[in-house]
Amino acid sequence: MTETRSPRKVLILGALSAMAAATARRLADRGSDFVITGRNADALERAAKDLKARGAASVAIQTLDLLETGSADAVMAQAVEAMGGLDTVLVFYGILGNQAQAETDPQEAERIIAVNYSSAVHWVMAGARALEAQSGPNRVLLTASSVAGDRGRRSNYVYGSAKAGLSVLMQGLAHKWAAQENAPRAVNLKLGFVDTPMTDGIEKGGPLWAKPDDIAAIAERALTKGGPNVYAPWFWRFIMLAIRGTPAFVFNKVNL
Repeated sequence: MTETRSPRKVLILGALSAMAAATARRLADRGSDFVITGRNADALERAAKDLKARGAASVAIQTLDLLETGSADAVMAQAVEAMGGLDTVLVFYGILGNQAQAETDPQEAERIIAVNYSSAVHWVMAGARALEAQSGPNRVLLTASSVAGDRGRRSNYVYGSAKAGLSVLMQGLAHKWAAQENAPRAVNLKLGFVDTPMTDGIEKGGPLWAKPDDIAAIAERALTKGGPNVYAPWFWRFIMLAIRGTPAFVFNKVNL
């Protein structure tokens, strides 16, 4: 069996998101072990049963609010104990928030930043410490970010700034590990439009929209190769290259 289909020991932070659930299903098919986290205990129980039915070797659940970051190292230690090791940490939670509200309501702006960046920093760093303490091969820390962080736009610049911060954090972590022998890998998915509950308020349709299963396939491949930034789907790399390269005097006339 090749490494791309071998079992993993997976901690998923934000396991109830549509993309996380789709990725977990693919990894369950390998016979992987899981610790899945989220705020809804009943939904986690249902997800655990589904993963076991799909072939997961074991599934433990931890009910927690990821904004409460004081337990981050303890959660990592518990995951290692539950699975007898850890080689994969997936950070798959986030919110889009309300840009218009954030412009007048500091609490909404703070909420967007706290969920998408400041709390994620704690979990990423705790995950990095946990993976560094393990000795096995193929260790990966993977985060879900967004192309919104590639250039500030009037429609979502608070959210975009948080995702830009997460992307730079992961790029820096990847740079650190690249200088070390037998270190883990850091991979950051830069997501385009994905049809999930988070985007329910946005009109959907057309070739730019991906499904959670599409992202799951990209995430699974990224656990083996690629990074530190992986555009998902791939064509967003070229879309964002054009957006970043557009002169300000032109860009400012476009409603994005």
